[in-house]
Amino acid sequence: MSTQDNNNSADGAPDTEISYSDAIDYWTTVPATVDGVLGGFGHTSLPRTDVRGSLQFIRSVRRKVLAFDALAGDAAVVKRGCDVGAGIGRVTRDVLTQVCDKVDLVEPVIPFADQIAVELAHAGAAEKLGDVHRVGMQDFFPAKNSYMLVWCQWCLGQLKDTDLVAFLVRCSEALVEGGLIFVKENNTSTDEDEFDSTDSSVTRSDSSFRSIFHMAGLELLVTEIQHGLPAGLYPVRSYALRPYSYHTS
Repeated sequence: MSTQDNNNSADGAPDTEISYSDAIDYWTTVPATVDGVLGGFGHTSLPRTDVRGSLQFIRSVRRKVLAFDALAGDAAVVKRGCDVGAGIGRVTRDVLTQVCDKVDLVEPVIPFADQIAVELAHAGAAEKLGDVHRVGMQDFFPAKNSYMLVWCQWCLGQLKDTDLVAFLVRCSEALVEGGLIFVKENNTSTDEDEFDSTDSSVTRSDSSFRSIFHMAGLELLVTEIQHGLPAGLYPVRSYALRPYSYHTS
């Protein structure tokens, strides 16, 4: 994950500078550990604070979005989730296994994908591990009507704008009725997006995300800032989204 002082702005539209091959090359050199995927913040308060904030956000969404709450609370339904840009499976292990019966993961960095089974080896999580898709988000085509939720955290900055819109459209089509897309990402402190050459990613502003969500046909239902993270990081914001085509409350 990027920090505010690790930014290198580029001329023109920042997302045009993204190289998918450069990003894979960079992340393949990163240790397949919690500290590695969190950019050296694995031994700080960040992992615990992040998990607590994510679970609180899900609870907040359930209180405010009745259709999702009904779906999540329906014992007769197999609640399948998808963890996009899953890294070593940290979010699946610590968050999604608490709300889903089965979780598929999408992770193109082979050392990270190999580590997923290790991280989810303990009893409760192991039986909730679904399919591991070893592809980039731009090449992920989920089956329609598959997921109660799709979770995207600290990964969408690796996609160019046009590919991100197309990806979100595919994710919306993969939701069952009442399902939601959750996005948890860094925001710039201004209205400008910023390119980081280190991992070939873009940090987007809140307004950029909202514009992209609109282009993907997604309605923003709930959004919150994550509090309590270590100093020096970008602001982190969570979004809960559903297709405009839904007709439920």
